[in-house]
Amino acid sequence: MATTPTLEDPPSAADHPQRPTTWSVLRPLLLRLHFYAGICVAPFLVVAALTGLLYVFTPQLEQHFYARELHVPAAAGQRPLAEQVTAARTALPDRTLTGVRPAPTPTDTTQVVFAGDPGRSDSYHRTIFVDPHTAAVRGNLETYGDTQALPLRTWIDNLHRGLQLGDPGRLYSELAASWLWVVVLGGLALWIGNRRRRRLLTPELRPAGRRRVLSWHGAVGLWAAIGLLFLSATGLTWSQYAGENITALRQQLSWEDPSVPTQLHSAPAGDIGIDRVHQIALQHGLTDPMQISPPDQPGSAYTAQEMQRHWPTQQDQLAIDPGTGAITGNVQFADYPLMAKLARWGIDAHMGLLFGLPNQLLLAALALGLVSVIFWGYRMWWLRRPTRGFGRTPTRGAWRRVPGKIMAPIVLGTAVIAYWVPLLGASLLLFLLVDVLLGLRARRTPGA
Repeated sequence: MATTPTLEDPPSAADHPQRPTTWSVLRPLLLRLHFYAGICVAPFLVVAALTGLLYVFTPQLEQHFYARELHVPAAAGQRPLAEQVTAARTALPDRTLTGVRPAPTPTDTTQVVFAGDPGRSDSYHRTIFVDPHTAAVRGNLETYGDTQALPLRTWIDNLHRGLQLGDPGRLYSELAASWLWVVVLGGLALWIGNRRRRRLLTPELRPAGRRRVLSWHGAVGLWAAIGLLFLSATGLTWSQYAGENITALRQQLSWEDPSVPTQLHSAPAGDIGIDRVHQIALQHGLTDPMQISPPDQPGSAYTAQEMQRHWPTQQDQLAIDPGTGAITGNVQFADYPLMAKLARWGIDAHMGLLFGLPNQLLLAALALGLVSVIFWGYRMWWLRRPTRGFGRTPTRGAWRRVPGKIMAPIVLGTAVIAYWVPLLGASLLLFLLVDVLLGLRARRTPGA
């Protein structure tokens, strides 16, 4: 028998429905964004991961393929650096000398660095490799950057950075780096916020099916998250558009690597020579490997800079008067701004240089982990594809159901991020346009 509610009866749940939580509102939007990024951006991430995996072990490949240029049999005594430079100038008489890297060990060659080939950027050099014991020329190769990357590593580097397509090709790697952190953070939120999961850190081994694939996708992604966020942040520093913004920000905040001043008050009388400059640099605490650069114009000093980029990093610099041998400038790595140090360490770790082989193995594991997580993501989509009758992909138009008080700060934050990371903003607008068009088509399709 039905009863009539009275004023004394407590209100029922139907009378006061629960308000949706912020997470319940945002989760469909985040899921949709993660879905679009997975489908559209994941191929670029796979290419970046596989080419990065190839790049990781290029130091060992260089040692194998360029053994003649890089190494000599050990012997007692060395020829003067000036004699080695003369031999290099004889082999390459029409180029401007830009630096000399004395052999750091008895089994290494001296690298005499000249200006690059015509038409190449300033990052490219032409290097003559000289036997320090006999002053015999061992090789003549194009090198790249301050790490003196040899042709094989340079080719793989350009493949990883721009698919050997020049500046247009760099858009692929910037797009990958721009979205990687978004995909990782979104995936973490979805995985940790999934209350139905049984395990967080370990994947399920059975039963087979989408649930097991999801557990592998989420657990491995969680373990790799910090490393992938690091690769995204450091990768953006090399990018074309976001990289320019980061460089400008570092300049405004004085976070750049400081350089030793080389301008002298008066033109020096005479030149003490490169051998004496090397001795002075060693006496004042610099260690090999180092690069000694001659004065670039009258009235400027020699510079000597440590080039060791393993841990602990050695990047100290000296300016040395060519006339008297006096130290006219001194910049210590210990005095770098903190952000400049972090940038230096981050870039070197991204390249696999900072901690040697352990660094390389960790990068290789991150690359393989990223490829695996992407594979499992595609596998989940395939298991629930519409043609199998599961019906739908993550909620379309979820952004329209987010309340304005929540959506407004999201839009504002997204606009700020898009300013600093332009490719992310442009591609996000494209995803939004596609979502709107798909929604319009669905409403016009009978039975949709």
